[in-house]
Amino acid sequence: MAKRLLGSQLFVSRLSFYTTHKDLKRLFSPFGEITEARLVTDPRTQRPKGFGFVTFESDVDAQNALKAMNGKIVDGRLIFVEVAKTERNIRGG
Repeated sequence: MAKRLLGSQLFVSRLSFYTTHKDLKRLFSPFGEITEARLVTDPRTQRPKGFGFVTFESDVDAQNALKAMNGKIVDGRLIFVEVAKTERNIRGG
C-alpha cells in the first residue's frame, strides 16, 4: 500500500477580498520556505475571489502551517486551511 503524502500545497479559503498576494505570503511565511502564494482572481474584473493557494518547500512546513492557521481570524474573517486537492493526494502517491 502506498504511503499517503500530505502534500506541500495548501488551499486557503474565506480570505478577505482585500488580501493581496504579499499578505498571503507574509501570513504563512513564519512556517517555512514558500515557493508560491497566489490568490485566485476573477478573470473579468481581476478582483480576488477570497481564496488562494500556498505552496511550501516541505510537506512538514505545510502541515505545521495547516495546524496553526486553520480556524484563525485574519482581517476579521475566520479562514479555513486544508491540503489542496491534487492528483498526487487523490491517488495517494
